[in-house]
Amino acid sequence: MEKIQLFESKQIRSHWDEEHELWYFSVIDAIEVLTQSDRPRKYWSDLKNKLKKEGSELSEKIGQLKMQASDGKMRATDVATTEQLLRLIQSIPSPHVEPFKQWLAKVGYERIESMQDPEKSIDQAMQDYLKLGYTEKWINQRLKSIEVRKELTDEWKARGVEEGKEFAQLTDIISKAWSGHTTQEYKTLKNLQKENLRDNMTNLELVLTMLAEATTTEISKEKKPKRFDESQKVAKQGGTIAGNTRKAIEKKTGKSVVTKQNAKTLLEKK
Repeated sequence: MEKIQLFESKQIRSHWDEEHELWYFSVIDAIEVLTQSDRPRKYWSDLKNKLKKEGSELSEKIGQLKMQASDGKMRATDVATTEQLLRLIQSIPSPHVEPFKQWLAKVGYERIESMQDPEKSIDQAMQDYLKLGYTEKWINQRLKSIEVRKELTDEWKARGVEEGKEFAQLTDIISKAWSGHTTQEYKTLKNLQKENLRDNMTNLELVLTMLAEATTTEISKEKKPKRFDESQKVAKQGGTIAGNTRKAIEKKTGKSVVTKQNAKTLLEKK
């Protein structure tokens, strides 16, 4: 399970390993929030060399997982378990170390709680978005979009579509068909880098994203595509239907649905 965790409103990519019941956190993200460095990869490279010289084997035991990068693509990145991260941050001089330790403990506790009661994880997501300044109306749309996206990816898996590259390609087809932009083009329009695109959409952009993905899911269930190229055609059909809706809205309102607005500008207007 991939998730963006928040530490003091900063995003840290994470992965929950169901089999071993362990959280894995992006080392680069953790270093970035602890050091406030604008070159966290360089900091991590220097720290690894320092640990090796000191005879520590910690950096060698840290593995890699594919996580979503700033361009929306899945890329391998160094990850650490909670235990490894606790040991690692002892080597980082930062006033955030102790709060970060408490945050790690809280993340672990909340995961246990959500496994026993999934509704709590939804409540936590609601609280995280509220802390960032989003309205309840927007948050409700965002949480619904997560549900719609999950239904689509489940359908893709059932049709033999591979996670990672093929998921990204189909997502780009849907996005291009309804908005006129691939995911990366959309992020560039909104001046985004590492941020999640959907966290930077207006209510209407989110609604049309959901329409495109929900429509694609329903078409796929009916047509039952057997090959990736067939799923590509379905993705374009679903996105086009939402794209036609976008054009109709724009014709009536005289305004573009797809905007340069991002979370920063949207929240400033509140």
